[in-house]
Amino acid sequence: MEIIIAADAKELGKQAGKAAAELIRKAIQANGKAHIILATGTSQFETLLQLLKEDGIDWAKVTMFHLDEYLGLPITHPASFRKYLKERFLDQVGELAGYHLIDGEADPTEETARLGRLIAAAPIDVALVGIGENGHLAFNDPPADFDTETPYLVVDLDEACRKQQLGEGWFPDFESVPKQAISMSIRQIMKSASIICSVPDERKAKAVRDCVENEVSNHFPASILQEHPQCALYLDKASASLLK
Repeated sequence: MEIIIAADAKELGKQAGKAAAELIRKAIQANGKAHIILATGTSQFETLLQLLKEDGIDWAKVTMFHLDEYLGLPITHPASFRKYLKERFLDQVGELAGYHLIDGEADPTEETARLGRLIAAAPIDVALVGIGENGHLAFNDPPADFDTETPYLVVDLDEACRKQQLGEGWFPDFESVPKQAISMSIRQIMKSASIICSVPDERKAKAVRDCVENEVSNHFPASILQEHPQCALYLDKASASLLK
């Protein structure tokens, strides 16, 4: 895992977005198409902004997969990750080869199976992810399932995860934060050819330290990224502040 430390969140996003764009261009050049995974949340704001500014990407050859979504939340809700991706990416990017959003209002068994079939037929070239305050990767809270080969799972959200969503301003109160979500599994994320992990902000510093400096453990879910051969972790000075 390569670690890049930028001066601040804006510079972090600029560097991560440029790196992601270059990987997408290379995938299209090599294969005539590219499959990508996009994460959401405040950690991805600057990275997505930069990605959309990049020239030379034939987006009509790119298919996007969605990382995670709350169960039971309508797309009109401010915290909906479908809403986030629609407004911050899909409405900005123009024509794509395809995109596969997670419908949190669908039958969870049918929806996870549908998404699993789609991603099994589309090996991922580039995954854009973040790390949660509790060290989660996607919505795989600790202790995360490192073994399942199922591409998408219904997961329970722990208290720390739900408090993060409240703290970021997505919900009016703790009781409003959903207790379950559909998440891409750890093993499915790790199958991506390249991973760009964007983690700004001092509140992520402990999670970054735990996932970088500890041995790989499902109690620090994002620590699994240490084992990926092409993972770049983009930090700012604040999120890197506890690293030795």
